[in-house]
Amino acid sequence: MGLLDVVLHLDVHLLEWVEAYGVWIYAILFAIIFSETGFVVTPFLPGDSLLFVAGAIAAAGGGLDVHLLTAVLIVAAILGNTTNYAIGRWLGKTFFRDRGSRWLNPAHLDKARAFYERHGGKAVVISRFLPIVRTYVPFVAGMAAMSAKTYTAYNVAGGVLWVGLLTYAGYFFGNIPWIRGNLTAIIIGIVLVSLLPLAFAYFRNRFARA
Repeated sequence: MGLLDVVLHLDVHLLEWVEAYGVWIYAILFAIIFSETGFVVTPFLPGDSLLFVAGAIAAAGGGLDVHLLTAVLIVAAILGNTTNYAIGRWLGKTFFRDRGSRWLNPAHLDKARAFYERHGGKAVVISRFLPIVRTYVPFVAGMAAMSAKTYTAYNVAGGVLWVGLLTYAGYFFGNIPWIRGNLTAIIIGIVLVSLLPLAFAYFRNRFARA
């Protein structure tokens, strides 16, 4: 069972996991969301689609309580980003102690610090809805030494909005027959739509350079 198959047929596999693991499915989903947001090496794990499909399965009486599910995944998202921020903060101090790291350019860190001083809060919240980006923003925020107090406030707000909106969207729309019958297409659509801002930014940057 490859990762691509899991992502594209998440509804099928998630139902199988619920039946196979029972109440432990909450721990499994916690681990997935925590890892997707907490480690820069795992941005490929499902995020948006997982939240929506889990909510849809809860709506269909698939063995998940939507309120418990949402609470568990909000905690996972907040703790994941907190861990990612802490790792970035530690690495920032380690690599830039002498202002002459051979791995990273200190000038880039100065630019990152300036950015997070002006737009850090918005970046932390908005990045929640952007796959891949949401994995790297907390890491860079930590390296740029964004205020821990400010970061935590926006981290909590972003985690609640992201998990709450997508999980309850799946729950409230999951019982619509057309949606329930086309979850695979909807999963693909969620992935593509969430990637559009990245594609737009990439091509705008290419055209600007040209």
